[in-house]
Formats: sequence, C-alpha cells, structure tokens
Amino acid sequence: MTMMQLKRHELTSSGAVFSTSAAIAVMFMGSTLVTPLYVLYQRDFGFSELTLTLVYAAYVIGNLVALLFLGRLSDLIGRRRTTLPAMAAAVVSTFLFLIADGTPWLFGGRIVSGFAIGIASGTCTAWLADLYPNADKSRASMVASGANFIGLAAGALAAGLLAQYAAKPLELPYLVYLAALFAVALMVWRTRETVERPVRSIREVSLRPRIGVPAGIRAQFVAPAATAFGTFAFIGFYAALVPSVLIDSLHETNHAVGGAMLFELCAVAVIAMIATHRLTSRAAMLCGLALLLPSAAMLVAAQFFASMPTLVIGTALGGIAVALGYRGSLQVVNQIAPTHQRAEVISSYLIVCYFSNALPVIGIGVISRVSGSMIASVAFGCTVAAFALLALITGAKYTPRSRAV
Repeated sequence: MTMMQLKRHELTSSGAVFSTSAAIAVMFMGSTLVTPLYVLYQRDFGFSELTLTLVYAAYVIGNLVALLFLGRLSDLIGRRRTTLPAMAAAVVSTFLFLIADGTPWLFGGRIVSGFAIGIASGTCTAWLADLYPNADKSRASMVASGANFIGLAAGALAAGLLAQYAAKPLELPYLVYLAALFAVALMVWRTRETVERPVRSIREVSLRPRIGVPAGIRAQFVAPAATAFGTFAFIGFYAALVPSVLIDSLHETNHAVGGAMLFELCAVAVIAMIATHRLTSRAAMLCGLALLLPSAAMLVAAQFFASMPTLVIGTALGGIAVALGYRGSLQVVNQIAPTHQRAEVISSYLIVCYFSNALPVIGIGVISRVSGSMIASVAFGCTVAAFALLALITGAKYTPRSRAV
C-alpha cells in the first residue's frame, strides 16, 4: 500500500468514526430537545407533574420495542441499513411534536423517539467498536459516550435558548433539529459498512427477542448494569424534572436556565471523559459510583435550601460522576461481550440504561403527588445511593483488572 493509499484509508476511517459519532449525538439530541419545553406544554395543555413524568417515561416503551425485537438487527443486515431507518423514525417523532395540540401527541412523539434512539444507539455503538482495532475498544467506548453527552447537552441548550428568546418556541427547536438530522443522515449514507456478510433476504431476519447476556459473563455484567441504573436515573431526573424544580423550589422561570442545567451536566461529562481517558474501565466505573453519592445528596440539598449555587456545584460533580460511570461501564461491557454477540449484549446494557432513565422518574412523580416533592427527592437520592453501593460491591469483586478497555 502506497503512502497516498494509506493516507486515503486513514481519512476514510476518520470520516467513518466522525459520521457514526455524529449520528449518536444527533439522535440523543432529540431526547433532550423537549426538556426545556415541558413546562410550556404543561402550561398550554394543563397536565399535572405526574403526567409530565409519564410523558417523559413513555420514551422507554419505544426503547424496549426497538431493543427487544431489533437489538441484533444490525448484526444481520448491516450497520448503515439499520441506522438510516432509525433516523427516519426520528424525523417522524419530530413531526409529531411539531403538530402536537394535546397531551396524546406528546406521548406518541416520545414513544417513536424512544424507538428511533433505541435502534440507533445500539447500532452506532457497535459500529464504532467495529471501526476501531480490537485492542482499542477504549477509544470506541469513549467516543460513543462523549457523542451521547454532546447530543444531550446540545439538545437541551438549543431548545432552552430558543424557547426563551426566539419566536415560536414550540416549533423552531424542532425545525432546527430536522435540519441536523438530514445533514447527519447524508454523512451516514456515505459511511462504509463494517458487517462483512449481511443477510441478503428479509426472510433470514428473525424478530424473536434475543436480548440477553451469555452465561459466562453474567457475574461480570452485574456491576456495569447497576452502574448504568444509578447513572441514568440521575440523568433522567435532570432531563425530566430540573426545569420544574427550578420553578417550584428555586423560583427560576427563565427557560434557558432549565436547558443550561442539563447542558452543564452533559458538558462537564464530556470534559471529564477527555480529562480522565487514561483511567482504566474499572477505575472509571468505581470512581463514578463514588462521586454519584455526594452528587445526589447535593441535588436534594439544593431543593431543600432553595440554593442555586448548591445546584450548580452538585450538577458539575454529577457531570463527572455520570461521565465516569457511563464510560467505564460501557467499556466493561464492550470488553466482556463476545464479538459475534456485541450488538446483542450492548442492547441488553442499553435496556438497563433506558429503564433506569424512566422508572425512577415515574416514581418521583407518584411520590410527589402523594407526599410532596421534597420526600420524592429524598427517595430518589436513596435509590441512586442503593444502586451505587450495589455496583461498588460487585464491581470491586468481579470487574476485570488487567486490561484498560
């Protein structure tokens, strides 16, 4: 291979990594685009705080359908042929939000959005792992994790700014998002396929659920799964309820501030991932779990004392915690997953992520309705702490030490 051919190959690989990570970012951008807009929908449609949490959590229905029935689809038909239809589903969900004139439309938009992200996230994470050499899965995991948080941050900040300072706050954010989707879809269409022998006929594709963890790695899977639960429950609280907390407990009504808090969490997470890239998967995961405990405590304290500085500091600490927890646990899963079952095992991990992103938020909504928001927040903090402790114990015992993945 000549130097010119080698250079062209390197540029092609670099472009493939960029377009695949951009697909992850733009898909997750859609999940937080609605975060600063919930309070506007609540005002216009007149639904309760409990309904707000249910709208947010409806996302997990689409996630589960996608991951249970289509979790290994890209292993069979190819990464590109799976990602592009997922992006088309994201376009459909965006149009549902655009035309929404009542709460049912929001439920529909969230379900379809969850379906689209459920397919694309597992597929593109596996695609990135394919694009890196076998010995360099750490970079693949870090790029996937960073792209996830960049998308979450961009969606929240853009929607918050547009909701506060632009005309048509319930339309313009979605129009901007549609433009981003189409631009990234074009890049994905030109990205090289990594599945060498995709099936040739749709009749060869089975829709039987094959989500699972091989028996040989189940003990090792517990720690990253418990880490994912605590981490994504924390993210879910910010994505669903922080704008309401700002209004109710801190009396802050600027919609841009609501988006900025989630942006801070995710932006700090990206910076933390870059700054700690030399940490092994095990060290990153355990450090993230340790930091999750004070982060949850500061979140509760900020509400109790109506303290914006406490919320800002707790959010920054939480950003470091979720970065290390997510990156470390995903790296462990990438390390222990058999090559021929990678998308299947990653999809199992993502099911835990999506459940934890939604179920604790529903619990907060129910407890808030019965006992008040402060008790609900304390219960949430205790739940996150319990899963963090479980993951610390199992992670210290079972997580591999020898390889930095």
